[in-house]
Amino acid sequence: MTILAAGQQFHEGQDALPSRQARLAYRAGLAASTAGVANGFVQGNLAILPEKLAASFHRFCQLNPKPCPVIGMSDVGDPRIPSLGIDLDIRTDVPRYRVWRDGEVVEEPADIMAHWRDDLVAFVLGCSFSFEEALMADDLPIRHIERKVRVPMYRTNIACSPSGPFAGPMVVSMRPFKPAQAIRAVQITSRFPSVHGAPVHLGHPHSIGIADIAKPDYGDAVPVEEDEIPVFWACGVTPQAVIAAANLPFAITHAPGLMLVTDLRNTQLAVL
Repeated sequence: MTILAAGQQFHEGQDALPSRQARLAYRAGLAASTAGVANGFVQGNLAILPEKLAASFHRFCQLNPKPCPVIGMSDVGDPRIPSLGIDLDIRTDVPRYRVWRDGEVVEEPADIMAHWRDDLVAFVLGCSFSFEEALMADDLPIRHIERKVRVPMYRTNIACSPSGPFAGPMVVSMRPFKPAQAIRAVQITSRFPSVHGAPVHLGHPHSIGIADIAKPDYGDAVPVEEDEIPVFWACGVTPQAVIAAANLPFAITHAPGLMLVTDLRNTQLAVL
């Protein structure tokens, strides 16, 4: 058994978890998309805010559970979230971060040790990468994984319910499917409300404010074939659009597509 500096313990079997090995690689400086990494383990979106804004943001997440399902939250000034990983350090274990000032991204560092403060609270939100395992287990193709790129994400005209300074558009992620596959994808992802659940829209991207499906606002474009329809899920990058809209003086998030890999198992989040 290994004893951590903080006095916590974990069994040797945990030391070999693919989720922990992924975090160690990111802690060492690897920066790459986490799609398909540590299959079976929950990945999360990250939003770090000053304590004075934490209550309003928590309320924002409660009002908007589709894009912002909270799966973990730190104590004030504490970079650990033991419920998501016994040795997890929120300052180093994400492949790439975004530092925001006055609603603009000013830096994308590999760690945030230099930016960490005693008044910060970290929120981890469920990520659609978690339900992709279930989709692939049912032989549904995931195009961005096949092409080894980031999932395409788009700002929409779907307004989130506001809370304090937090208001703005929902961001969605897109995966193309043939119609019969799309129906099955709805059935499968409905079982995972903690990681965005069922899609919020199918087909007709222009009707939710997406002018060009080939030009995502975040991530990478993937082709939609003639016999396919785009299927859109609420996305945990939504807080980044909201942070920009609110011109927050300071915030930290993950870089889109480069997530926090946790020790939770996807099967723990299934409701059926």
